[in-house]
Amino acid sequence: MMDILTRFSTQLLSGAGLTLQLTVIAALLACALALPLAIARCNEHGLLRWPIRLFVSFFRGTPLLAQLFLVYYGSGQFRVELSELGLWWFFRDPYYCALLTFVLNSTAYQIEILRGGLRAVPYGQIEAGVAMGLSRFNQYRKIILPNAYRIAFPALGNEIILLLKGSAVVSVITLFDVMGQTRRIFSQTFDLSVYLWAAVLYLLMTSVFVWFWRRLELCLTRHQRVRQAPAIATAPAAERVSTGVSR
Repeated sequence: MMDILTRFSTQLLSGAGLTLQLTVIAALLACALALPLAIARCNEHGLLRWPIRLFVSFFRGTPLLAQLFLVYYGSGQFRVELSELGLWWFFRDPYYCALLTFVLNSTAYQIEILRGGLRAVPYGQIEAGVAMGLSRFNQYRKIILPNAYRIAFPALGNEIILLLKGSAVVSVITLFDVMGQTRRIFSQTFDLSVYLWAAVLYLLMTSVFVWFWRRLELCLTRHQRVRQAPAIATAPAAERVSTGVSR
């Protein structure tokens, strides 16, 4: 087992770099697209509400692998039209097709996550902003979006983890991510332990991401912990005893 890791560690790390690159770029682009679409999705009278709903339903209701095949192999059916539009250079490259698929898929999930966060913002806080004379833009900037992202933050982290693990499907369109490198190494050695090392590598990447995301979440919610500490310190003695807080 260790011999496989020693001989092919460079290839596995190269695959990990491609996996992380696809995941990070796709997650950031999806985040930029999801916010305005989630706001439009929450608008009961918006013209984009139903198209966005259909978009979300399609990408949440179909397998990621099928979506990747539709983009990569399906675009070849329209080669002439795409060439006339000057887009064939994009769709003939498996890297760009995988990136586009991941962006669309993650956007669909992030729209619903952010929609839930936007719906969960206490209406009393929005009314307070209106009473203070805040414009709609400032209501979103100072009240709605900070609260919505704080609520949605754990779910967004889970979505990125799923995207990281789901990126393994790009190995079927000749991209050498972690799984692509693993398949190539196995074809050379026929040693199943390489799949164990690939699983360990995915586990390490997700564990580091979970730690990093947890640090960000603690930074975003530090104001809540600061408020809670003085409240406990100034509580009556009987109340502190009943809650297990001592001097």
